[in-house]
Amino acid sequence: MGQDRPSTDAQGAENGGSAKVARGPGRRLHGAIAHKLGTAILSGQYAPGDVLSGEVAFAEELDVSRSAYREAIQVLTAKGLVESRPKAGTRVLPRTRWNLLDPEVLGWAFAGEPDIQFVRDLFELRAIVEPAAARLAAQRRDKNDIKIMKDALAAMRRHTLATELGRAADRDFHNAILNATRNDAMLVLSASIGAAVNWTTQYKQRARALPRNPIPDHVRVFDAIVAGDAAAAAEAMGVLVDLALEDTASAMGG
Repeated sequence: MGQDRPSTDAQGAENGGSAKVARGPGRRLHGAIAHKLGTAILSGQYAPGDVLSGEVAFAEELDVSRSAYREAIQVLTAKGLVESRPKAGTRVLPRTRWNLLDPEVLGWAFAGEPDIQFVRDLFELRAIVEPAAARLAAQRRDKNDIKIMKDALAAMRRHTLATELGRAADRDFHNAILNATRNDAMLVLSASIGAAVNWTTQYKQRARALPRNPIPDHVRVFDAIVAGDAAAAAEAMGVLVDLALEDTASAMGG
């Protein structure tokens, strides 16, 4: 049975216990509130069924306007995290209702310490989608697709995956493969796959450097796609995803 919980903020505690949200104009402010609450929900500070503090109390605690708080709740509602009802308040919905593939929700999940099972779920999704995408890309890619992949690989080598520029290039590489499938249904997943690639890569470097260089794995995928070898492209992508999971699980101690 859900119960009221006082709001808490791990980040605020680390910074001296303040629960206030960083000030910012309009959209930026309610985005910061949504990030704070979303992170708290994804980290388990609020469990499904829990009722958030009332609008007035929360706005005072966070030192924000009630309208900014309401806009933040609308963001969480749109992502399936909470539901607001008159007199009943704002309640955290069951996890099955959460839009876990929303790039922003993925970011909230990795803002704290992500659940190892959720990380495995993401890699299972990637293992289903990305080898199939690589297979189609090998059959349907054109010169522009190949150029984008090649440029992304060059940027990954130049910047390394330890930098934001390198991770952005990594996202570009995986996105280019999905684009090359010419499959609109797969393209819907591009933002989610890109976010999953980014956050898992960033996460596994928090405590230590990458255990190995994954760029050669990407090169093998690229070479197979350029050669038009669908089976080899799918196999190489499957290996890439499996090795990435091993690296991430190792970083999590799982």
